[in-house]
Amino acid sequence: MSHPQRWLILGVICLAQLTVLLDNTILNVAIPTLRSELGAATADVQWMINAYSLVQSGLLLTAGSAADRYGRKKMLLTGLALFGIGSLAAGLADSTGQLIAARAGMGVGGALLLTTTLAVAMQIFAPEEQPKAIGIWSAVNALGFACGPLIGGFMLDHFRWGAIFLINLPVVALGLAAVVALVPESKAPEGDRPDLPGALLSTVGMAALVYAIISGPQHGWTSVRVLGTAAVSAVVLAGFAYWESRVEHPMLDPHFFRDRRFTGAVTGAVLITFGMGGALFLLTQHLQLVLGYGPLEAGLRTAPLALTVVALNFTGLSAKWTARLGTPASIALGMVLMAAGLGSIALLDTGGYGGTLTGLVLIGVGCAIANPAMAHAIMSAIPPEKAGVGAGINGTLAEFGNGLGVAVLGAVLTSRAASQGLASGLDAGQLVGAVAVLAGGFLAAGLLRRAERVAV
Repeated sequence: MSHPQRWLILGVICLAQLTVLLDNTILNVAIPTLRSELGAATADVQWMINAYSLVQSGLLLTAGSAADRYGRKKMLLTGLALFGIGSLAAGLADSTGQLIAARAGMGVGGALLLTTTLAVAMQIFAPEEQPKAIGIWSAVNALGFACGPLIGGFMLDHFRWGAIFLINLPVVALGLAAVVALVPESKAPEGDRPDLPGALLSTVGMAALVYAIISGPQHGWTSVRVLGTAAVSAVVLAGFAYWESRVEHPMLDPHFFRDRRFTGAVTGAVLITFGMGGALFLLTQHLQLVLGYGPLEAGLRTAPLALTVVALNFTGLSAKWTARLGTPASIALGMVLMAAGLGSIALLDTGGYGGTLTGLVLIGVGCAIANPAMAHAIMSAIPPEKAGVGAGINGTLAEFGNGLGVAVLGAVLTSRAASQGLASGLDAGQLVGAVAVLAGGFLAAGLLRRAERVAV
């Protein structure tokens, strides 16, 4: 049964979600300022960015499990409070060490927010309204991608660099008040014991995996640091899988993977985020280094992608199309459009913005159709009492796929650019991303279609 104030509550949790997403991108525009004002070395800058993503990605499953057990409203409030405290510490930091520590603290809050917002959305909406609600939730992701660099650039032009973090405080205060007043508490039925070993293993394993991926381009994929961290990740995650298959109350039930809907959605999500994450990473370089736009101009010219996603999801058009086509066909169609968009950027852009604009709109339409359908497929394949874990899985896949996409397509760029030039390297990376997106879409659609036939 739907909550009577569900749309207002969705607005509140989307505001909290947007704050976290903005922080994923807003720091990038401040890097030159941080270098000059804090004397940050390259390694310091990398840790300022990575401390947040490593902690957040490592804790997503644990945060989702905690929300299911102890209450999603409680964890949403805790996440907002931790994110606010971390933002205040980051805004007032006067050394690189303080800023890195503050960013790690913000990552803890961010993990709780990313998992609880989606879990709450699944709880307050009836099944027939969930696709539209998830579409709006997904549109906020695109909005955060588009607005982060623009807001960061504006704040840096008018205020001290710390303002890019302090701007979070009024949003956090508003979010805390609104969550207390509006969001209902929900949690899994009593009985499950805390899976502390599982939480520790998943956190260490995922953090090590993400660190190996983001370290590869800089230190070399065959370096001792990368191979050693990857080996640690493999061993720890294997231990996690073994433990979860033996413990009475697992944090991540291995039986989920026997559901073809879940397996299909997970497989597709990894390949889709791999292709899109890496391709969008190349897009910013294409706009600046090939087409010659400045950072702010480049940010503005990526806006059509986000605006398309927002328009289609906020109006409910993408949810209507998904309901009419069905989830498998929607995912396949969305992936075809996204791949066509990436191909347009690589093949049709001959020095002007026309091919890129066409590609961005196609990618936006594809994202608006496919991403909510994929998220809904993952969440609906998991029991409602495990909604937090489902949201943690969804977030973990996005972090893993994006990181891997940036690393691998970045390697394609480096290899091709060395022999045939930067423009050729960027085009090759976009085409590899398009192939990955297309493969992910058809693979996920096929598995989901088979699951539907078995269910019938």
